[in-house]
Amino acid sequence: MPIQGKRIPQPSFRGAAPEGLNKINICSSSFRKQIAIKAVAVPVAPRSHSESEEDRKILCERYGFKKIGEPLPDNVTLKDIIKTLPKKCKVFVIIRQTSRQLFEIDDFKAWKTVLISVASYSLGLYLIAKAPWYLFPLAWAWTGTAITGFFVIGHDCAHKAFSRNKFIEDIVGTLAMLPLIYPYEPWRFKHDLHHAKTNMLLEDTAWHPVWKEEFNAMPSSRKALIIGMGPIRPWMTIVHWLRWHFDLNKFRPNEMKRVKISLACVFAFMFIGWPLIIYKAGIIGWVKFWLMPWLGYHFWMSTFTMVHHTAPHIPFKYSNEWNAAQAQLNGTVHCDYPRWVEILCHDINVHIPHHVSPRIPSYHLRAAHKSIQENWGKYLNEATWNWRLMKTIMTVCHVYDADRNYIPFDEIAPADSQPIAFLKKVMPDYA
Repeated sequence: MPIQGKRIPQPSFRGAAPEGLNKINICSSSFRKQIAIKAVAVPVAPRSHSESEEDRKILCERYGFKKIGEPLPDNVTLKDIIKTLPKKCKVFVIIRQTSRQLFEIDDFKAWKTVLISVASYSLGLYLIAKAPWYLFPLAWAWTGTAITGFFVIGHDCAHKAFSRNKFIEDIVGTLAMLPLIYPYEPWRFKHDLHHAKTNMLLEDTAWHPVWKEEFNAMPSSRKALIIGMGPIRPWMTIVHWLRWHFDLNKFRPNEMKRVKISLACVFAFMFIGWPLIIYKAGIIGWVKFWLMPWLGYHFWMSTFTMVHHTAPHIPFKYSNEWNAAQAQLNGTVHCDYPRWVEILCHDINVHIPHHVSPRIPSYHLRAAHKSIQENWGKYLNEATWNWRLMKTIMTVCHVYDADRNYIPFDEIAPADSQPIAFLKKVMPDYA
């Protein structure tokens, strides 16, 4: 993409796509400024909308947000924000002559998250085993949400926010992600880049907008791309799982040993665990007890990732204009989910403090968020999970545009965009 003297990188995937999508970057992460939706029309908001409180209120209604924050001043740094966090959540130590900010780890609370996830997952398996067939969807929804909690535990371990003993963290992180067939170390290496480069146009490893040049240059894959970024977007992390975590060419030599150990653990689980499930319960049992909850997990994984960093008003920026504080505070969305989801997923959606400092343990996120609201509240993006929010992401946030952040597929290629038109027609517009 020949903007500001930069070329388009080779497409990088984040999520699993139908055949024909494997050459296109279908990921989307944090985004630029304005496209307003109402179920059918897509008017463009003025570029300076975020400077007007009235305009922000209008966009909240259109996008499904509770609040769209003011732009963060350019001179604010992440250190400025971190300094305002409550003292009870942080201590300072000197390690190797370097001042590092560490957040208090409470072993009881950390292992309590493990107990909650193990108990809720066990209950889910029991429900699947005992429920009549017509209640399977409810049992799968519960169990898929419960194993999402395992991912969050592994996520804390990867950020060194679970235990003071780093060997224990690596063991717990590896075991927590095994039922998800996620190799812990490969995921950790790539996820660290997401935090270091959040909302950076070429470098962020999370969900990226589609490049217009790619979209125009590959008509044979266009329909698959539209389906992937539209109707099946809530499962697109499957593509990222496949393409980013099992390819040794994506890792540096000094990472290779740990990557191979993680991959060996995952393949051992697959080659031992899966046959045991099939031996005990048959292929149908494998589908019931593993596959369907795993798809439920990917629904949450995709949905959380989309909502955390995807909105028509949130910009993707090149590295030469990128600002870390703006990306982490202004470019991250706090979203309230049903309380049972928050409990089973260990508050992972209290996400703004996690991007301000990834080393805050999950059980301290709410206290940190409250502090951020008190000190930086006018700059925050906040929502309650709703249909209009999902509809905005799935029908508007598609192709990168320097001025508008996104152009929807049905504007750029209306003849191929029946899946987007279908979503606009059938998805509710409730906020």
